[in-house]
Amino acid sequence: MLLAVEGLTHRYGEVTALSQFTMHLNRRDIVGLLGPNGSGKSTLLRVLSTAVKPQEGRVEICGFDAGKHVAAVRERIGVVFQTQTMDKLLSVEENLLACGSFYGMSGRTLAERVRTAMGQLGVVEKRGELVRNLSGGMQRRAELARALLHEPQLLLLDEPTAGLDPVARNDFWRAIGELREKRNTAIVVSTHLFDEAERCETLILLEKGVRVAEGSPEELKATVGGEVVELRARRPEAALATLQAVFELPMELSDGVIRVVASQAHQLIPRLVEALPGEVVSIGLHQPTLADVFHRAVRR
Repeated sequence: MLLAVEGLTHRYGEVTALSQFTMHLNRRDIVGLLGPNGSGKSTLLRVLSTAVKPQEGRVEICGFDAGKHVAAVRERIGVVFQTQTMDKLLSVEENLLACGSFYGMSGRTLAERVRTAMGQLGVVEKRGELVRNLSGGMQRRAELARALLHEPQLLLLDEPTAGLDPVARNDFWRAIGELREKRNTAIVVSTHLFDEAERCETLILLEKGVRVAEGSPEELKATVGGEVVELRARRPEAALATLQAVFELPMELSDGVIRVVASQAHQLIPRLVEALPGEVVSIGLHQPTLADVFHRAVRR
């Protein structure tokens, strides 16, 4: 087993960021973390990256205790945090060469790894430019290339494609796919992008430091329990109260949108409109998505 987390609890003063959290990863697994701000995702990644020591519980990475054998763990993981960490006064290539030397690489091996990583993320043409002169998206590409440089066994990604355009995002995930195939790398990714979450084999939904749901994207979408109607009304709060008085169905109001879930929700649309004469601005129907799962988990 590449990663084993057992009963991990972490607190900031009186605030519990993670409570008795457990997860396991084998080689080539991709696990996604979903949850609102403050759910514990970033704290979990900080612990796994050895940025902070586990307060309670056990964290073992590649056979090493993450709290006791920090150097050994860091040799085997790659990390991309949400904030930019490249040295902006160095060029892209200089950043990667420096990073490679920290991992004990040198000479032809280091040069080849740097060329490969830059090619995977499309930054070869920017190799000689100072990082501070690059666009935000290009800086992100360079940082991702650095994380892949030493071919880590475990890759930890916190909002990895934030600020990237669709082409760059596809380049990144293609590089991730190649890394999995060649090196059997396991990946933990925290993301707010639902289409990115769809790429994960398993998703863990966190709320206030507690796991509230886990499963494949398809398994989680099946838990929604039917079709979803999204309705916008002129007075959303009043419209929700009216609908709840008429229909005994799961429904919620979030960001001005009323969501109604039912097994044959398409048949309800005329009745929903009739119950709100002159109030409906728009109404639509879709099959359950990860966004619906997310809203449902957070509401609970």
